[in-house]
Amino acid sequence: MHSLLVIDPGRTENPAEARSSPSPDLILRSCGYVVGTAASGEQAAPLIGDADAFILHLPVTEISYWRSVLVQHKVAPVLWWCTPLTATLSVSACGDDIMVDGILSPAMQPQEIHWILHFSSRQCFERKQWLKEREQLLSRIEERKWIDMAKGILSKAKNISESEAYDLLRKQAMNERKRMVDVATSIVKVYQLLQDQT
Repeated sequence: MHSLLVIDPGRTENPAEARSSPSPDLILRSCGYVVGTAASGEQAAPLIGDADAFILHLPVTEISYWRSVLVQHKVAPVLWWCTPLTATLSVSACGDDIMVDGILSPAMQPQEIHWILHFSSRQCFERKQWLKEREQLLSRIEERKWIDMAKGILSKAKNISESEAYDLLRKQAMNERKRMVDVATSIVKVYQLLQDQT
């Protein structure tokens, strides 16, 4: 991890407050990172592609919005830069939908920042893999549902066992050079259409 994008809308809204504490970009640069900064979506857009991680220097209530803006362009760790300015809200303001891969603060030493960024990156990509596997499992469950419904229809219509219906489905899929779930879906939809007409 080398390049970071700091989102800091407060920098332009209240420059006097922003000067009262060290800015994340200065601290991160002193740790050896290449840092881009943005105060708006328009400023962030051209910088997102080069960023290895996103650092959000803003109130906790704005995290979800910014996270969704950033990750729709690129999957990368999202970290919250926690300071007295960004942590003024109570814990109740932190909804269940707020997700960050790590938290940084100006009090951290360079080694602590490096390790947080390292572990945040791992967590981000492990979550991405988990979400991909979850999506695949849900897809398989949906396919299984269609196949089971088609087996039931064929079993009833042809007065055969479900294992024979399964074999019939498999043979039909091979003959048509289609996936079994596609053949099963067609059978179920035709059956439902015929049922609706009676």
